[in-house]
Amino acid sequence: MLTAIVIGLVLAHVLLDMFRRFMLMRVAVDVETRLGGPVLSAAARASHNGSSQEFQALSDLQQLRSFLTGSVLLTIMDAPVAPIYLFVVYLVHPHLGMIVTTTILLLLVLARINQKLTAIPFGKANAFSSRANLQAEAMARNAQVMNAMGMIPEGVIIWGKETAESLKAQIMGQDRNVLISAISKFIRLSTQITMLGWGAWLALSNEITGGMIIAASIIGGRALAPVEGIIDGWKSYVGAKSAYGRIQKLLHTSPLNVHRLRLPNPAGRLSVERLLFVPPPNKRVILNGISFQLSPGESLAVVGASGSGKSTLGKMLVGSLIPTAGNVRLDMMDLRNWDSRQLGENIGYLPQDVQLFPGTIKENIARMNREAKDEDVFKAAQMSDIHEMVSQFSQGYETQVAMDGAPLSGGQRQRIGLARAFYNNPRLLVLDEPNSNLDTIGEQALAQALERAKQDGMTVIAITQRPALLRCVDKIMMLKDGTVAAFGSRDEVMPLITGKRPCISQHQNAPGHNLPAAQPAE
Repeated sequence: MLTAIVIGLVLAHVLLDMFRRFMLMRVAVDVETRLGGPVLSAAARASHNGSSQEFQALSDLQQLRSFLTGSVLLTIMDAPVAPIYLFVVYLVHPHLGMIVTTTILLLLVLARINQKLTAIPFGKANAFSSRANLQAEAMARNAQVMNAMGMIPEGVIIWGKETAESLKAQIMGQDRNVLISAISKFIRLSTQITMLGWGAWLALSNEITGGMIIAASIIGGRALAPVEGIIDGWKSYVGAKSAYGRIQKLLHTSPLNVHRLRLPNPAGRLSVERLLFVPPPNKRVILNGISFQLSPGESLAVVGASGSGKSTLGKMLVGSLIPTAGNVRLDMMDLRNWDSRQLGENIGYLPQDVQLFPGTIKENIARMNREAKDEDVFKAAQMSDIHEMVSQFSQGYETQVAMDGAPLSGGQRQRIGLARAFYNNPRLLVLDEPNSNLDTIGEQALAQALERAKQDGMTVIAITQRPALLRCVDKIMMLKDGTVAAFGSRDEVMPLITGKRPCISQHQNAPGHNLPAAQPAE
């Protein structure tokens, strides 16, 4: 009968452990399912500079899931039962209970020492590992350039340096963790030997029986197992804790947490008020005192030498970068106070480096919106004058675009990116070097697209140096070292660019801000 009871209890223990594992697996899947979308959205929103560092949170989410389904968490969950096992050992004999209690205290001290000794190495290992991953991603993005210019060895050296530092820190932390684990194992084994020896002395004194010695040894091992397991799995716990902290910080600081009032769709009135941008950590001023206004339907070309802040200004005009000081307002409302989804639907943006998503040409034009109407996609294609180009493909708008943009050329990708900017009839259109990869036919199509945008009442800002595009705009702004060198109508500023007139005095198109006389182009 006793054997049957013991077998029944063992079976119940096994079943409970099995159900616990089943539940933890489903909890882990549910956590990743619920947090996956918000984490990805917050990471995309936070990566203003095109850096993929924020997307490390997706790896953190997978690490958190692995921890939830791993053995370390099960060991931690067994910790609340340890006092019960300890109490049973005291019932066998107080002396044996004192031995187990002393061992538990020693193991807790070792756990604290382990935490102190491994925190810094494991933190460094994670930091260097993240930097190595970023380097690998940069190599993947620029694989064609690296192959063409023989830069692979240099890229591998940089990646290898970061990886080596990560591995050195990881080895240091792991060595310390292994040392503490070995000490804890020695203490546990010594405890069992001590319990057997002291139990034998108690048995000789007729205070306990031989069976009680064996029972106390087994139960004492169960009481010590959670503490020793935590020490062995400390690295996993530290990694999961760090991952959880990064995910929590990303979600709590995300602007997506603030629900903005959905305003009436903007007409396209743009106001830029004394923009200042000083990015950390070098604190070099990129933009300083930029102010201008554009009415709906007006177009502006932004010109200037490389490094003058043109692309940075373009990113601020669409809300991808937050200025250090100053405001960008669309219909009097600061971009930061617009609902992000509504703002995106009313802005068209073509960056310098056009990246398309894996999918069809139709999906890329529709901004990957699978519920987009065909007529809206076709209208964007007509506005950007790419319908004839798309019709040359055998699959037309259903042509599949690969991760690297194949089978499209650089100019074709740029023109499809322009159609994507025109999709959904935006009120503000910002184009950064939209003709950098275009041939003569593409430039003519771009000029026609800009004319259609003006007729449709869109406010257009084009960052360019090509004279062909300058002839299509109403106003021109010249940037020099992050400040406005000249701002005025096309006919007034064009002589500065061509060098046909020695001097011109311009006034900034914003209340209360007058520019000094602009100097002739050298």
